[in-house]
Amino acid sequence: MGDSLITIVAIFLAAILMFVFPLAAISEMNDKEVLAMVQSYTTEFVNQISSKGVITLEEYSAFIQKLNATGNTYEVEFEVHISDTNPGKKTPNQQVGDTTYYVVYTKQIEDVLNSSSKKYPLKEGDYIVVFVKNTNTTISQMFKMMLYNISGNLSYIISAQASASVVTTGY
Repeated sequence: MGDSLITIVAIFLAAILMFVFPLAAISEMNDKEVLAMVQSYTTEFVNQISSKGVITLEEYSAFIQKLNATGNTYEVEFEVHISDTNPGKKTPNQQVGDTTYYVVYTKQIEDVLNSSSKKYPLKEGDYIVVFVKNTNTTISQMFKMMLYNISGNLSYIISAQASASVVTTGY
C-alpha cells in the first residue's frame, strides 16, 4: 500500500516536471517575444507620427491591427503635449517667449480621429507619448498564478511606452 502511494506521487511529480514547467517556460518566452514586438510597433508608430506631424485614423487603425495580431488585447493611451508659446505676456510664473505645454489625452484624440477630418495635426515642438498594455490574461500569467499561487490580479504583463518630439508641422 505504501509503495503504490509513493509511486503515484512520483508519477504525479514527474508529470509536473516533464510537462507543466516546460510549458510555463515556453509561455514566458512567448510573452517576452510579444513584448519585444509590441515595443517595436509602438516605437515605429510614434516615430511615424513624429516625422509626419500628424496622427491619422488609417495609421492608428493599422497600429491597432498589428497589436491585435499578437493574439492579445491591448489598451492604448495617448498623451500629446501641445506647445503653447507666450510671445508677449509676462506673468509671475512665465517670462516673455517661454513655452508652456498643455496635454491632450486619448479620448480627445480619438474624437478628432473619428470625426470627418480623420487626422489630428501636430506642430513642430509638440511631444507625443503612447502607452500600450495588455488587458487579457496570458498563458504565462495563468501558469504563474497556478504554480506560484499568486493572489490578486496581475493587470498586465506586456506593456510598452514610446515618446518623441514632433519635428514637422502637420497642418
